[in-house]
Amino acid sequence: MKTITKIEKLKSLLSKPIFFAKDARKLKVSSSVLNYYVKQGIIESIGHGVYRGKDSKVNASFEWEDLIIISKSVPNSVVCLISALAIYDLTEEIPRRHWIAVPNSTTCPTRENTIFKRMRDTETGKINYKLDGEIICIFDRERTIVDSFRFLSLETAIKSLKMGINSKQIDLNKIMKYAQKFNVKIEPYIHSLMI
Repeated sequence: MKTITKIEKLKSLLSKPIFFAKDARKLKVSSSVLNYYVKQGIIESIGHGVYRGKDSKVNASFEWEDLIIISKSVPNSVVCLISALAIYDLTEEIPRRHWIAVPNSTTCPTRENTIFKRMRDTETGKINYKLDGEIICIFDRERTIVDSFRFLSLETAIKSLKMGINSKQIDLNKIMKYAQKFNVKIEPYIHSLMI
């Protein structure tokens, strides 16, 4: 009877894309009970203190499911760089790993196929974005392009800027503002692409 009661208590969490041990504790379900359910195959541990029900569904295509789960499982994380460029269709690269920004003061967690990029500023350009029915935190297009010049190859950065200009979905004034803030010399590339 006790096991059924604990599972019933967890029912509201088991359908979510992820839940945290602290969520279970609020329902009076301990970490040891969660570990028992992991061993029984009822729930899955996807990180330290981060779980999901075996039958939970993320309302996302296969392409983005892992990225959504990882971004939701790491507090204060922001999807960035190649992952953000791919979401915005600003790259022809197929991301082999997920790119996630975390505050500089954060100890980087470990997740499979994920690069965590520690950044001093994870607030500038951070937006909530609906990706396949789930809300994630991601840097806007303009911040993503500027960050490409900071952290990725020049070829990738120029290509993303060109695709952004051609798509007419970026604000060049915002790019210049971010470039100035992060001390990125982007103006010559903008001028050469506008000719």
